[in-house]
Amino acid sequence: MKNYHDIHSHSYYSGCGRDDPHLMIDAAIAGGITHFGISDHNYGIGERKAQYIEEINALKEEYKGRITLYCGVEICTCNDHRAPADGEDFAGFDYALMEDIDNDNTVATDLIGYAKTFKCPCGIAHTDMFAYCEKKGFDPLEFFTKMAEAGMFWEMNVSYDSIHHYREHEYVKEFMRNEEQQRIIREAGLRVTVGFDGHRVEDYLPERVIKMNEFLENNNFSKNY
Repeated sequence: MKNYHDIHSHSYYSGCGRDDPHLMIDAAIAGGITHFGISDHNYGIGERKAQYIEEINALKEEYKGRITLYCGVEICTCNDHRAPADGEDFAGFDYALMEDIDNDNTVATDLIGYAKTFKCPCGIAHTDMFAYCEKKGFDPLEFFTKMAEAGMFWEMNVSYDSIHHYREHEYVKEFMRNEEQQRIIREAGLRVTVGFDGHRVEDYLPERVIKMNEFLENNNFSKNY
């Protein structure tokens, strides 16, 4: 049996989300997804962190044998009220997805150092990392190698839903056709993951998740966070 991962989704814990996690998980199972992560926004979870972790961990047991679940969090890195407090602990999460790192107002000026402060595996959500390296003046192979050594990963975000106005990420399409980018990521040893970034269960398109999983597998990328 093949493994199909989707580690980016939002429940009613996110202000932009709406659904009970059961609905999301059932939709993932029905769509053939074998590994599913719920990754609500840090500012949506807020002070309910312990409650959130407890609820997701209870779902892991409830759905054991049917799907593998992960307890994730999406962290805003903008220098405003949404970013985590300095030194905030995310050790109880299975992983964190970092967003807005290419924003001029990001607090993650030292990306790898910032990721290490959360004390859980960290990945970069819906960001063109090659454009990021160009903007920063980084050598992509060198930077991605450092990311890999720090246990980080990079998300291929395959969202296509009403919340995102049915927008597709150009960096994902470019990566799928750009063999040089693929070579650099493989050589760096950077893990690549898949996320639909779902916010409404009726918008969920697991076939897009499966297509990207199969692309990564067929082209010899590691897709485990």
